[in-house]
Amino acid sequence: MSDTTQDGALATSKRPSDDAGLSPSELARKYGLSVSGARPGLPAYVRQLWDRRHFIIAFSRAKLMAQYSQAKLGQIWQVATPLLNALVYYLIFGLILDAGRGIDKNDYIPFLVIGVFVFTFTQSSLMAGVRAIPSNIGLVRALHFPRASLPISFSLQQLQQLMFSMIVVFVVTVGFGNYPSLSWLLVLPALVLQFAFNTGLALIFARMGSKTPDLAQLMPFVTRTWMYASGVMFSINEMLKDKPAWIADALQWNPAAIYMDLIRFALIDGYGRENLPPHVWAFAVGWAVLIGAGGFVYFWKAEERYGRG
Repeated sequence: MSDTTQDGALATSKRPSDDAGLSPSELARKYGLSVSGARPGLPAYVRQLWDRRHFIIAFSRAKLMAQYSQAKLGQIWQVATPLLNALVYYLIFGLILDAGRGIDKNDYIPFLVIGVFVFTFTQSSLMAGVRAIPSNIGLVRALHFPRASLPISFSLQQLQQLMFSMIVVFVVTVGFGNYPSLSWLLVLPALVLQFAFNTGLALIFARMGSKTPDLAQLMPFVTRTWMYASGVMFSINEMLKDKPAWIADALQWNPAAIYMDLIRFALIDGYGRENLPPHVWAFAVGWAVLIGAGGFVYFWKAEERYGRG
């Protein structure tokens, strides 16, 4: 459109734009724009993680290999550390405090070794989850990828480490007269459920640790208390037989105790069903689903905030 001004000059007026009056959100929808770094939907997020499964596996292997790269004994420490812990606990709790009451003497060392190795699996996954974002903040800020890849890969790293350790567990178990049987196959579903639980736990504490780095300093005290309350060094039923029954039930139904007891039941002939809480497999599945799925959703809810000051 054009018009003539008073001095005879030709003036033009712009044609009204089709976008006039549209709000920023309406303009974004019109042209298919999205917020940079916005959280994807949950199904899309799961697909992104699946597309990066090779990265998750490779990252966990690299972390596992680098963990003891500065030590002269290298990967031997993966097994030596929990074994030394088990030796110390045996000297203090087994010999001095007689914490093996109610357990056959030939079964107490396998009982203790299984407890230490299996609890260490959960403890290490939790601690790795707390540090997952702060210790990799440069990677988080430099690259776009689903942040859940980090705590999942750390939990997978701990699972691989446990696989090395289970060789020692089997040797110790056989050395004390517990030979392979069909019940040993129960170790597989128990470890799968524990891995799902550990991964959810790592995701929960990864989100919490991303905003509160000091949480990493507090967690050793929390996990140590959890270890003493889970029957790693003693039979919960025997130690609490003079206490109200609900206390023993609460301690036996905590997830760390459940997964330890399932593997003890699978590998130790003298560790019978009477040592397990009622509906133990239902609780094992319930904890894995509740913490595994719940932790994943909880972490995903803050996806766009990781690494942003």
